[in-house]
Amino acid sequence: MTTDKMINANMITATEQNNRLNNSHSKAQNKLMLTVDKLSIATNAGNALVDKLTYELRQGQTLAIVGESGSGKSIASLALLGLLPDSLTVTGEVQLADATGMATLPISNHKTGDAALRSIRGQRIGMVFQEPMTALNPLHTVAKQIAESLRLSGVPKKQWRERSIALLDDVNITDPADKLNRYPHELSGGQRQRVMIAMALAQQPDILIADEPTTALDVTLQHEILALLDDLKRQHNMAMVLISHDLNLVRRYSDEVIVMRQGHTIEQGKTADVFSQPKADYTRTLIKQDFGQALSLFADSSEQPTVLQVSNLQVQFPVEKSLFGGTKRWFDAVKNVDMILHKGQALGIIGESGSGKTTIALALSQLLSNQARVGGQIMVNGQDISALSKRDLRTFRSQIQMVFQDPFASINPRMTVMQIVEEGLLVQGVDKISRQQAVMDSLATVHLPLEFAQRYPHELSGGQRQRVALARALIMQPSLLILDEPTSALDSTTQVTVVSLLREIQEKLQISYVFISHDLKVVRALCQHIMVLKEGRCIEYGRTEEVFNNPEHPYAQQLLQASVL
Repeated sequence: MTTDKMINANMITATEQNNRLNNSHSKAQNKLMLTVDKLSIATNAGNALVDKLTYELRQGQTLAIVGESGSGKSIASLALLGLLPDSLTVTGEVQLADATGMATLPISNHKTGDAALRSIRGQRIGMVFQEPMTALNPLHTVAKQIAESLRLSGVPKKQWRERSIALLDDVNITDPADKLNRYPHELSGGQRQRVMIAMALAQQPDILIADEPTTALDVTLQHEILALLDDLKRQHNMAMVLISHDLNLVRRYSDEVIVMRQGHTIEQGKTADVFSQPKADYTRTLIKQDFGQALSLFADSSEQPTVLQVSNLQVQFPVEKSLFGGTKRWFDAVKNVDMILHKGQALGIIGESGSGKTTIALALSQLLSNQARVGGQIMVNGQDISALSKRDLRTFRSQIQMVFQDPFASINPRMTVMQIVEEGLLVQGVDKISRQQAVMDSLATVHLPLEFAQRYPHELSGGQRQRVALARALIMQPSLLILDEPTSALDSTTQVTVVSLLREIQEKLQISYVFISHDLKVVRALCQHIMVLKEGRCIEYGRTEEVFNNPEHPYAQQLLQASVL
């Protein structure tokens, strides 16, 4: 689908939207598919993670569950499939429609219940998980992972390839036949998320649980994917539970909404009613999030020292090998990109999934694989980093630090917070006492309690893990910090906190940011300059407010318009 068609398809008029919702509400009167009655989840110590969650779900209906990180949204849905650890106690009643009426699901953590739920998982209730990099198997190709779902649904082996291509085409992955042969690490974040959706749809479930299905997608693809899920839901008369922190998407694509906080249901009702007349103060806070404004530019920003200057950056990846092992065909991921960044300023890079945003970040960090072919010049603090030897680069690397998109995948789950944050100093040979003091200072900078130093990543929320990743980068005292979608996996409340923290650090430490994001509100609130990428090329570059108020390129206009849909 071309971008123009995609945007036009997304730009639904108010009348069309009301008609869609009315049709969906009428369908919601169809067969009852799922009932959840007083679902409660608690730890062995008696701490309630979910408290008496109750709802009904009908064919053709979309129920959205929203709330901040740690509110119980995801674990309430995992409990339906018996996917919670044995250390948690699950009570309440869950009933799922079958041929004879409603059958009770054995949701309590027990081996007999687990066996009974195997026929439910995927085939009756499908799930799209939040973090595709951890949910997909890194050792298997896309084709093999989709084929697993097709095999479980009884599709003959000779049809696997054809059906897999059709599924990838449904979720709008370009060149699906080529993507079948790739491994998860060879795909962009958005492409991995769409593979997850394709796998969930392969078994044609009656109910689809979508846990943050648009986390890694740019703003245009967010609408496209949810419109696709909405269409498939109506075509197959499915029901959907949409877990999201993006209230703009929830407002548009759900029929009913549940607002959760610390395991409790704060507000529940029809989406239109909750958004037009929220009853709870917490709901009103979620709806009206204020990200603040980016720091003002200096009177003459050119007088500030130049931290980063990129000239004619080009990155190519091999896509086809010759008979004798050489590269026969290259893919141009980044094409002739220029940029300049002064001390204490932030440059936002936006663009659709696969446009080359993360590739640029990896090129600036010198973290691309040896197979990639990089051209052009990257100057950091006046030093051409491509001319450095491996030994000199290791020393110089402290000046360039990167915070990755997925904090759960980028930090070692076997190490404590102390070990994670101090690792860079350890490599540089800093003594133990100095390292520990630096870790304490770094945790204080990102507003984490000092006692968190002895915790492990799984004991932290998503926002806390992202702060640990930020502390690990800041402890090296860099002059350039590259942030790749650092707020994409966070709820809106935590996003506001992290953006405010980044702005505070930028002002206090005078660090320059290269900030990659698909969330244009966040970019506008943090960055003084902005670059719009499409298919590896820079199509627009300038001061953030000027680009937002008067975009010149048609694609930039469409992208910025889609952000307010």
